[in-house]
Amino acid sequence: MNPRASVWVWRGLVAAAVWCSGAAAVQAAELPDFSPLVEKYGPAVVNVQATGNPDSSVQQGPDQQDVPEIFRRFFGPQMPMPRDHGTRVSMGSGFIISADGYVLTNNHVVDGADQVTVRLSDRRELDAKVIGTDAQYDIALLKLNASNLPVVSVGDSKLVKAGQWVVAIGSPFGFDHSVTAGIVSAVGRNFGGADQQYVPFIQTDVPINRGNSGGPLFNLQGQVIGINSQIFSNTGGFMGVSFAIPIDIAMNAVEQIKTTGRVSRGMIGVQIQNVDREQAKALGLPRIGGALVNQVTPGGAADKAGVQVGDVILAFAGRDITMSADLPPLVGSTRPGSKAELSIWREGKTLTLPVTVGELPVDKGALASARGGAAPAAAAGNALGIVVEDLSGEQRKALGITDNQGVVVQRLAGNLARRSALMPGDVILMVGRKPVKSVADFNASLKGAKPGDAVMLLVRRNEQTQFLAVTVPKDAPASE
Repeated sequence: MNPRASVWVWRGLVAAAVWCSGAAAVQAAELPDFSPLVEKYGPAVVNVQATGNPDSSVQQGPDQQDVPEIFRRFFGPQMPMPRDHGTRVSMGSGFIISADGYVLTNNHVVDGADQVTVRLSDRRELDAKVIGTDAQYDIALLKLNASNLPVVSVGDSKLVKAGQWVVAIGSPFGFDHSVTAGIVSAVGRNFGGADQQYVPFIQTDVPINRGNSGGPLFNLQGQVIGINSQIFSNTGGFMGVSFAIPIDIAMNAVEQIKTTGRVSRGMIGVQIQNVDREQAKALGLPRIGGALVNQVTPGGAADKAGVQVGDVILAFAGRDITMSADLPPLVGSTRPGSKAELSIWREGKTLTLPVTVGELPVDKGALASARGGAAPAAAAGNALGIVVEDLSGEQRKALGITDNQGVVVQRLAGNLARRSALMPGDVILMVGRKPVKSVADFNASLKGAKPGDAVMLLVRRNEQTQFLAVTVPKDAPASE
């Protein structure tokens, strides 16, 4: 090789090495060092062990066999203890919020426990008293008979943003004070189901596993912004998606438990659903969004405020509602008896309705459901091609329908059967905003419907009532 060429190759390699080391140094300088945070606040994180007889434990949620491989609360190892073959043991995490011994953890960690033991960072083990719990928020407040304990610093979860660094400390699989880190993936995440519908979760990619449940989620300032509570998993282990209860929600529950012994939540008395593209078209909404009201509790706060079935709630107390799951956390965290404003969409106009928030009952009653027996089939006489039949008095009673309202779907014809979400056996209560009491009412309500039009139907199926937007088939004749 030419000596001059060798010199240039050597200089190039040196330059590349210098650039790589410099880039590595810059990258290292940008990555946070979590060790000061762990040293300062790690001692306030505890291991929680709950023991109880499985026969006497109270099950608050559905059996795990009935829960598909989806959102799961995560317990620690559960196994029979040698001294008592029937003892159930669950292990989780928690953190000390006051020097006089108050500890915060998840309700599902201590649910049904006869004895709760807390192990501190200095290896002391103390018996804990369960002061109070709340299943909807999945919060449990414990009390230790101790003083001068290390405490965490409580932050403001309303300031949390996607992309921020966060740190979890807990006891995965019983390994005390394990530290993991990641970023906030999303905020205000709601599952939309009955389980913890009042919690706007913080979603992260922080690796957490069984035993992390109830442990703190820290920001870079060392403040607790959430309580690690659930994971999304197909295997039962961490798969990159985890959820934390915002600390603001948890501390509100703590104060209520200390003051009254229970947690109260606001309620306005509506059943709601998301708005899809066809429904937005049928309702004349300028954009897809809001919470579509499909049921109003008679005498409830929303009923008194003038909310009607078919309204779309666009905002509550000045907070926009993007999807129906956004509403329950906002209403639930509002003090019962306080006043708020509802922004709703009704028949092409935006209205503002003042509402006095009610209180969610501790025990919510379930809607009755039944499936009607056979009756003579009615003929299709409408542009949708839906064959419906009248409901008998016994069917209405079984369904909890008291105002002679509704027709039952017997058959769907043509493209509608393949594309519509309707099913035989569904009960149609309204067409648009008009109640339907008979087959004749149903067919008359669809007069004037033209191919391509989107029609709103209020449908009752089992215990659920919801609006469905159905498009008139393009090959259907227009009804006159």
